[in-house]
Amino acid sequence: MTPEVTTAAGRIRGRHGAVHTFLGIPYAAAPFGPNRFQPPGPPAGWTGVRDCVAFGPIAPQDAELPGAPTWSGADDVLTLNVWAPPAAHRLPVLVWIHGGAYTFGSTAQPDYDGSALAATGLIVVTANYRLGFEGFGHLAGHPDNRGLLDQIAALRWVRENIAAFGGDPGNVTVAGQSAGAGSAACLLLMPQARGLFRRAILHSVPDSYFTTDAAAAITAEITTRLGTDPATAAPRDLVTAATAVSGIPHSGSRRQYDPVLFGPVVDGRTLPAAPLSTVHDTTVGLLVCHTTEEYWLFDALDTLKRVDTDAHLRAFAHAMAIPDAVAEHYRTLTSSPREAYLALFGDAIFAAHSTRLAEHHARHGGRAHLARFARRRSGVHAWHGADVPLNFGNLATADFLLGGPPDDHDQALSRRMMRAWRDFARTGDPGWPAGTPAETPVHTWALPGDRLDRAGGEPWRAMR
Repeated sequence: MTPEVTTAAGRIRGRHGAVHTFLGIPYAAAPFGPNRFQPPGPPAGWTGVRDCVAFGPIAPQDAELPGAPTWSGADDVLTLNVWAPPAAHRLPVLVWIHGGAYTFGSTAQPDYDGSALAATGLIVVTANYRLGFEGFGHLAGHPDNRGLLDQIAALRWVRENIAAFGGDPGNVTVAGQSAGAGSAACLLLMPQARGLFRRAILHSVPDSYFTTDAAAAITAEITTRLGTDPATAAPRDLVTAATAVSGIPHSGSRRQYDPVLFGPVVDGRTLPAAPLSTVHDTTVGLLVCHTTEEYWLFDALDTLKRVDTDAHLRAFAHAMAIPDAVAEHYRTLTSSPREAYLALFGDAIFAAHSTRLAEHHARHGGRAHLARFARRRSGVHAWHGADVPLNFGNLATADFLLGGPPDDHDQALSRRMMRAWRDFARTGDPGWPAGTPAETPVHTWALPGDRLDRAGGEPWRAMR
């Protein structure tokens, strides 16, 4: 029987299956026309029954991701999706925020299908939000962090509507990876988000936050490239200009190696502070994870500046404000400057920041569990994003991230990782001890035979 649900905006019809699926549900008004660069407004209601059986349009971007749609130019990009077991009643809710450097991605990526995860006993929600300049560009007279405000609007929609799908609006977990995890970390600090979720799962949290001045300087570069005010530029022209600006070399600075232009802006209003500079909402429990070889993915995709000599490694460390002693120690632990560079880059951006967030939360009285993903395969590292298909149970479409078709060990690891997410969303306990102010227990996700140690311990700790 085709499932139907009544939401605050109107009645919707989804797809029947082992898990009921509702796709492309508007949670806010289209953020264009008079709504452009404004906080998200409520969605328009409708009469009759709305078919919600296909993903909604994705936000403006120029990425072409395998298996995912490209930007069509459609305006109604603020939609979400719900996967719910039949006859669900007051199940815990997991709301997924996708990654993509705050610039690309969508909920339509095959990795994020919520069917398998929902079948474990969760209501799974995934939400699109504004990206790039539309979501995170700084414009005088307009609110910063519009992409984060979109995510808060999605959480409000969940609070108001999820009971109709069988979910418990009082037991919501926000989860995200990469930019999605960075977003979730910011939500812990945003007054508008307080009370909308009980727990947060943060995988590979990037150390990437912008001051207002830094964000304004990027806007000035994009304005010069456009030759007009970004507030009046067509969305497609704005995407093209931002892509061009991100490719401009910045010798000796972080942007020489990390050309990401957008991210959360610490404006003192929508986002009061960066996550490590103040106390989080310690009533929210955290589950934090990073992979052990994050940046090997970007090397495999050939999106990184090459670093092949010791001199290049030192120049990289200086540009990233990493002490020479740390870079030198990484060099002693690796077989080449390139390997030292990839290890140091991944730890500097993701591993160190993720670990410190968990420790920071625990030191201030919050509950935080820490994990590391170390699953390897011949020719494939434990790199950025390889944990996501395992946590969602979507291994069949993840050959590149996983290094080929999954085997029985992968399937077993995936079941354990999904169970940890489910149990954490249910009770706050993923199956291993939380950190304390004195120590940080770490759970490792790996296959039989994987090397579990981190050579040399955690040398990035000298970067404090």
